Amino acid sequence: MVGMSLNPKHTKKLRQHLRNDMTETEVMLWSRLKGKQFLGYKIRRQYGVGNYIIDFYCPKLKLGIEVDGHSHYTAAGIKHDKDRDNFISNEDIELIRITNTEVRENLDGVLEYLAQEFKKRNKRW
Repeated sequence: MVGMSLNPKHTKKLRQHLRNDMTETEVMLWSRLKGKQFLGYKIRRQYGVGNYIIDFYCPKLKLGIEVDGHSHYTAAGIKHDKDRDNFISNEDIELIRITNTEVRENLDGVLEYLAQEFKKRNKRW
């Protein structure tokens, strides 16, 4: 059932841990997304969807942002991401994936890309 698995209690402690122990690239991106400073959108970090946790989530657009590191490119990581993406998609949430390298080497370019994607999706709502 769509929407019934958002921020479930059983992932609360893990979500809190992940918010307190963000990766360097998550911190870099979060510093530019938090506090409605990104196009005026409220963006949440470490948002639970079922058993999964999205790095960043914009509730208004039902849009998640994942910052992928090296573990996402192993065979197990690719399979996990596919299962995860299917589950999240069934919750009517769209995901955008960016890499740690993109954030680290071209944060302004990442923000420009995200701005285009946000504007595109805003027209749908």
